[in-house]
Amino acid sequence: MTQGDPTDNALATIASILDAPEARREPDKAAAAEQKPATPPPIPVSRPIEAHGYTKFGPGPMAAIRFKWTVRLENGDYYVDETIGENSTPIVTGPMSREAAIRMVDDRESDARRRFELFKSEMTERATANRESSDA
Repeated sequence: MTQGDPTDNALATIASILDAPEARREPDKAAAAEQKPATPPPIPVSRPIEAHGYTKFGPGPMAAIRFKWTVRLENGDYYVDETIGENSTPIVTGPMSREAAIRMVDDRESDARRRFELFKSEMTERATANRESSDA
């Protein structure tokens, strides 16, 4: 090897790294610490829904005709009370499991919302069609 050989420079650089490992590693540790992501946020723990008293309301502009579904616990069994308006006698479904009662309330509310949106859409279409026919 000659003094001007690039290999000499490369070997000298490698030797300097190997000769002083502690001096070289400290900055690397700091750089590694900077590159490490911060502690990940805690994973939210989903708590089970309290079934007794679980309530959902149907859609609509008038409370007098709005559906309401409420889960209640009685003697270890779950029941769903379904009412229309505020003072109606409930239609009771049950006994059933906690999960089935919650699912029933969710399904009924979802179905009522879907039907309400469909009805609203049909009414809007009819109103538009009536306006167009009266403009003609």
